[in-house]
Amino acid sequence: MHQQKLRDSGIHPAALDGKRKHEEGGGTGMKQKSVLKQITKSREFSLVIVLIVLCVVATILNPSFISPTNIAQIFRNNALTMVMSVGMLCVLLTGGIDISVASILAFSGMVVGMLLKYKVLENTLLLFVIGSVIGIVCGLLNGLIISKGNVAPIISTMGFMYIWRGLAYVISNNQWASGADVVGYSDFGADGAVGPYIIIAVVFIAGFIILKWTKVGRKIYAVGSNAEAARVSGINVDGVLIYTYVIMGFLSGLCGALSVSIYASAQPNMQYGLEMDIIASCVIGGVSMSGGRGSVVGTFLGALILALITRALPLVGIDAIAQNMVKGILILAVVVLNVVTQRMMDRANLERREM
Repeated sequence: MHQQKLRDSGIHPAALDGKRKHEEGGGTGMKQKSVLKQITKSREFSLVIVLIVLCVVATILNPSFISPTNIAQIFRNNALTMVMSVGMLCVLLTGGIDISVASILAFSGMVVGMLLKYKVLENTLLLFVIGSVIGIVCGLLNGLIISKGNVAPIISTMGFMYIWRGLAYVISNNQWASGADVVGYSDFGADGAVGPYIIIAVVFIAGFIILKWTKVGRKIYAVGSNAEAARVSGINVDGVLIYTYVIMGFLSGLCGALSVSIYASAQPNMQYGLEMDIIASCVIGGVSMSGGRGSVVGTFLGALILALITRALPLVGIDAIAQNMVKGILILAVVVLNVVTQRMMDRANLERREM
């Protein structure tokens, strides 16, 4: 009946069907364009562009930079920063900070090193477990002082930074574990071994899943965005804070054991100042220092950019004395670019809401 009316009015049903299909196809195309537009305007996309530019420039100046061997060395030499940056991301998302992470690493690393030196324990898996447990305890104490004691994170972790580093020196008793002391254990992180790469992959995948698709991840973002609103909505804010510092402690302790394996030594001053590179990786990756904003993908890209800069400077012939200065300038440039990109995204979102 409907089709007869269409014919009487001079419109063929097939023509109407064709128009409908064309509109549906156009709608699909619009959706695809919208998704592409969102991707190209994201912080992560701008970081990928920076990453590509760095690789191209470094390769032009030194063709061996992009070789598989060099890429593998970049990941291996920066495994500690990459792994611990995931924990720092969780802490920063809540609006906190942890500058004791390198000291926790040294504390757990010295325990592992001394156990190996005096032949108390030589099982690789158990030594990694011991290092991780030490880190968990350290992170738990950090979280309790900050959440229950209502102490500013920078103050609490600064105090623990000296405590954990001091304990590393006490445990060492003016001794250190050399390559001969860690034979066998160092095979896990040796040049060419897959151990460090597996840990990097597992930590980033786990971090992505937790923050993207779990209730815990949503709570972490909620606390960082507005702690009081989160508390009113029924979220255990103190519990979330403790959880994030425990994650940070766990990864720091894990990296203490990993550091001994990669560098085949344990010293109380190991990885001194590493916390600055970890924080820089997060900031480069677009993590807000005030909390509530950041991603695992961005953090990974930030850590990789920092690793590429660190590796590229000596390869392109920049003097060792000037490397820190150049590194600082490049980090600042990337951060400024990231801030500009974020402001453009915020402005675009605001304009869409007003339309």
